[in-house]
Amino acid sequence: MTVTQTNIRQNNVTLGVVTIVAAVFLMSLQDAIVKYASTGLPLWQIYVLRSLIAIPVLIVLAVPRRNWDRLRPGSVPWVALRSFLLVAMYLCIYAAVPLLSLSVVAAAFYTGPLFIAVLSSVLIGERVGRGRWLAVAVGFAGVLIMLRPGTESFSTLALLPVLSGLFYALAAITTRAKCSQEPPLALAVALNIALLLTGAIASASIALWDPSPVEASAYPFLLSPWIAMGSFEWGVVGALAVLIVGIGVGLAIAYQVASPVTVAAFDYSYLVFAVMWSLLLFAEPPDGATIAGMVLIAGGGLLVLRS
Repeated sequence: MTVTQTNIRQNNVTLGVVTIVAAVFLMSLQDAIVKYASTGLPLWQIYVLRSLIAIPVLIVLAVPRRNWDRLRPGSVPWVALRSFLLVAMYLCIYAAVPLLSLSVVAAAFYTGPLFIAVLSSVLIGERVGRGRWLAVAVGFAGVLIMLRPGTESFSTLALLPVLSGLFYALAAITTRAKCSQEPPLALAVALNIALLLTGAIASASIALWDPSPVEASAYPFLLSPWIAMGSFEWGVVGALAVLIVGIGVGLAIAYQVASPVTVAAFDYSYLVFAVMWSLLLFAEPPDGATIAGMVLIAGGGLLVLRS
């Protein structure tokens, strides 16, 4: 590839925007499917089986050019840390999804850019000006409006997706500081290996603990043993495996071909898709406070990106 071709590829704003919107659409669909499947399939079974399908698919993607270096991380410790931070992010989201509307989960999760603004200053010494601090204040005001602490509407479960935003921020900072030169396929494979290991350990722990039916019924998505799989369950797991591959590749392409600031701005289209799935699949329209909070969180995030 010539220098001119490389520059064109790296500055293809249209491709970057289209790809990120497609990727976050797949992310929102993935979360909607998990919410729908949470009434039957245990989370750890999804973790294990999805990754057992996704990892071979990712390996096959490296076959055409026979470039196996695309699967090999340069720094195993930092890639492993990034992977398990993302596993923790997914765990917090999926623990909340069965019990909260997708619109609330989405808005709370997108506190991630606000955490990135704060933690970048603390952890890697990036300068944070007044504009970013104002953006953080606006975004967290949105969180308070949406969660309504101190009222009857407040649920501590709504803090889980906020915590997922924190883990996402830590993973993003780790990626920026320590994994920026890692091959995207290697990062995707490492993430799925971490999900597989987490699911296997949790499944084994539940089998050894053997919670009573009363204990399991308190939170079946996390505490139930594996179930027998029929065609529907395999279809769900297969769809989730395809989606996580598409999401991983799509995000990598988007951030490679266009400015990260431009791409991240369109990342917020996830909020629109989450509201759409909430309405279409679960009949969960967001209330006024949730909408107001979403607007402030998205506004604060966009101010962070632009400042």
